[in-house]
Amino acid sequence: MSLNLVKKSIFDLEKKLGIKNDFIKLIAVSKLQKNDRVEAVLVDGHRIFGENRVQEAVGKWPKFKNEFDNIELHLLGPLQSNKVRQAMKLFDFIHTVDSVKLAKRISLIRNDIGFCPKLFIQVNTGDENQKAGICVDGLDHLIETCRKLELPVVGLMCIPPVNENPVDHFVLLKKCAKLHNLSELSMGMSNDFEEAIRCGTTCVRVGSAIFGERL
Repeated sequence: MSLNLVKKSIFDLEKKLGIKNDFIKLIAVSKLQKNDRVEAVLVDGHRIFGENRVQEAVGKWPKFKNEFDNIELHLLGPLQSNKVRQAMKLFDFIHTVDSVKLAKRISLIRNDIGFCPKLFIQVNTGDENQKAGICVDGLDHLIETCRKLELPVVGLMCIPPVNENPVDHFVLLKKCAKLHNLSELSMGMSNDFEEAIRCGTTCVRVGSAIFGERL
């Protein structure tokens, strides 16, 4: 696939489902991609990107932000406490808030630097021990904590188990978001973004379908 084909797939689905054109935000996942591939997508006019590692993003995106206007950067990978300050200064959105401890750390640094990226809470919908994310049973408490801290939580994110039907997890995440009056959903990747759109996502995270396989 390619950037244009992914955009066309999203446009066609929006039209078919009666969704406003450009309602779905396409996050081009540029983790571990060569800079020339990322630059080619920037030259093609796309401006919304996602990275998994803070350190990789720090080495890549300040240069691109100096060369291209209106870049919107999303952190999609786990966030370690010692990387929070760097992440908050670089990223516009963080999709992986998954603990009270991390929420409190973000709040502390927000109070220090005076601003905060918009936040998604990552939900471990498959209750997988090896995967980041708050369990569904712990979501209420984490959202309550974030709201007491006045953090800008806008939505929920999930990564379904690879061996299960992703639709079940998309439906669950949407139900959780509705229960907590959150309007944004970050779900759907290269192999299942069309299913995610049908389930009501507002953001899809697409890497290999845009850039090709990582080198």
